[in-house]
Amino acid sequence: MKKARKISRVLKSKPVIEGASVYLNRAFGFSQVPLFDPFLLLDDFRSDDPRHYIKGFPWHPHRGIETITYVLEGHVEHGDSMGNKGDITSGDVQWMTAGSGIIHQEMPKGDPSGRMGGFQLWANLPAVQKMMAPRYRDIQSSQIPKIKLDSGAEIKVICGRISEKIQGPVRDIVIEPEYLDITIPGQTTFSHPTKQGNTVLAYVIEGKGYFCKEKKPFSYEVEGINYFDMQREPFVSNGTAVLFEDGDHIEVSTDVDGVRFLLISGKPINEPIAWYGPIVMNTQEELQLAFEEYQNGTFLKHGKMNR
Repeated sequence: MKKARKISRVLKSKPVIEGASVYLNRAFGFSQVPLFDPFLLLDDFRSDDPRHYIKGFPWHPHRGIETITYVLEGHVEHGDSMGNKGDITSGDVQWMTAGSGIIHQEMPKGDPSGRMGGFQLWANLPAVQKMMAPRYRDIQSSQIPKIKLDSGAEIKVICGRISEKIQGPVRDIVIEPEYLDITIPGQTTFSHPTKQGNTVLAYVIEGKGYFCKEKKPFSYEVEGINYFDMQREPFVSNGTAVLFEDGDHIEVSTDVDGVRFLLISGKPINEPIAWYGPIVMNTQEELQLAFEEYQNGTFLKHGKMNR
């Protein structure tokens, strides 16, 4: 018998400052570990003010994780310790596997009107892959399949398989992730299959919708919202994340307004996490070693730093 997923938790994104003074909103992060396993963090860096992002993320290390950057507006220039350079622009995705270690920078530039928009997701790596060689998957917007259903719903398939013929360009990732950008018009009900046992979450980026037929989503465990605010909305809106219980599909419906959301899922790793800043390992000893190597110049196992 099919089992629709129910809401487990609702989280309102919270403002934080990262990098060299970049203002962004964090949907979830360190304090929610291991709730979203295998995912560690989701940041929303949409802004109309260049002062909030222009200083960017100068040279910094990563080890033990994958970072997935999805740009909606503007562009992000990047470079790394292996000599790679590039520019992620509107609709593009960069799936970077830091593995054994990489030092890179990411500098948001915005569009001609100063708008910058996008998201960065961190995915954990299991112990056996944490020290793998770093690699990139740079995906241009034109490479991402876009499909329109009979209901009017539209899906951009960054990662995962929608049917035998439609699969996202990012493949062969150990946590078997799915990453979809879904838009549902008003007065529409949408259902999408999910693999049982996988962690599944949605992050609303436009409009508002009802998830899991629930008209009281904030009756669930909520983070980032005042408990005494009795004017809680009956729908989930922009800047809000929903974590689902287990099941084989999710259901989303809309009223007059439509909704756009990121749907992300992956296979839990179920391993200990030792996390500090941009480095995520399994033990405190491994974490300490990573920072010692960064300080003494032996951090990079593949390629040498050449800025």
